[in-house]
Amino acid sequence: MNMTVTSTHRIGHRIVIGFRYHFFYNTVEMVASEEPLGSLEHVVLLAVMRLRTKAYGVTVRQEIARVTGRDLAIGAVYTTLSRLESKGFVKSRAGEPTMERGGRAKRYFDVTADGRQALRHTRDVFQKMSAGLRGLRGT
Repeated sequence: MNMTVTSTHRIGHRIVIGFRYHFFYNTVEMVASEEPLGSLEHVVLLAVMRLRTKAYGVTVRQEIARVTGRDLAIGAVYTTLSRLESKGFVKSRAGEPTMERGGRAKRYFDVTADGRQALRHTRDVFQKMSAGLRGLRGT
């Protein structure tokens, strides 16, 4: 920590001294795959993997609803896909423009090697955290 005097003021017979504190932290940047995925990232990434070449926003949302019963807003799905892409866990590609979409192309997603590693890491974290706990198997 470093301290700097920023000002001094006289109030009556007292002198008030202002200080500014500077805190220095020694940090290490973590690679995104070292942290377990958030629950929504996890579910969306698994849905992309399940859908293989047919994964785009609407089908990802439908797959999650079909398998989990969870009805996500389409905006939440696209926001999560964008975040996963910025982390390098999925990559996107444009499909062919279609008439039913007004000539717009669908944006398809594929899981990358880093995405598969993040899924394995998250699975391992949850397995380690739940190891030895009673009452998780329904008995």
